[in-house]
Amino acid sequence: MMGPAHSLSGAAAWLGVGAAATAAGHSMPWPVLLVGALICAGAALAPDLDHRSATISRAFGPVSRGLCEIVDKLSYAVYRSTRKPGDPRRSGGHRTLTHTWVWAVMIGAGSSVLAVAGGRWAVLALLFVHMVLAIEGLLWRAARGSSSDVLVWLLAATSAWIMAGVLDKPGNGSDWLFTAPGQEYLWLGLPVVLGALVHDIGDALTVSGCPILWPIPIGRKRWYPIGPPRMMRFRAGSWIELKVLMPVFMLLGGVGGAAALNFI
Repeated sequence: MMGPAHSLSGAAAWLGVGAAATAAGHSMPWPVLLVGALICAGAALAPDLDHRSATISRAFGPVSRGLCEIVDKLSYAVYRSTRKPGDPRRSGGHRTLTHTWVWAVMIGAGSSVLAVAGGRWAVLALLFVHMVLAIEGLLWRAARGSSSDVLVWLLAATSAWIMAGVLDKPGNGSDWLFTAPGQEYLWLGLPVVLGALVHDIGDALTVSGCPILWPIPIGRKRWYPIGPPRMMRFRAGSWIELKVLMPVFMLLGGVGGAAALNFI
């Protein structure tokens, strides 16, 4: 999938979680619903950190480009060292390590630990990074071009500061779901995990599939490209993605948000 579809699917997924949480009696305060949807939209772009041409590779200028290079080489090294006889030879690490459930859990757990241990500045950093990615993904037309990067960073920094201030107020959700002392913002890892997994599921629908289940071996492959039957797959950027899936994600997100806020 392309970046905009990934971000929309991530936001829709968190809004769906909000609807489910409300139905289960653990309703989200509206700041948690909003912030979680934006984080999930940003996190849904993050697995492409192994791709030099992806949206995330240019989101933070030279820093993200350099990080993409490192992650690509790391992913390729892990692939080569763990592949089985049935896995094909590759020349790069795209759609390997960062497109697995293991990576999603590690990144989500790391985000939660950082938020709890690092305090307000760590929370602001997490919000800023995911706000930049969410803006790049959801507003991709307006965010195109290097001249807009500074504006995106300023908007993300301002939004992160405002949202952190809102969440810090009693009853607004800093301790949502995890209420014990010292567990404020522990939930921030949840939309990160969800966004990564939604990205992987989206890529699994394309012609190449996605090795979500690594390192669990399937037959002669450890990097088995999970996906539906071939006839049900599509190419990234095709009309199915743009004209069918993206409107569906928008609709599902709207319904999920309305249900989460008890409007329906």
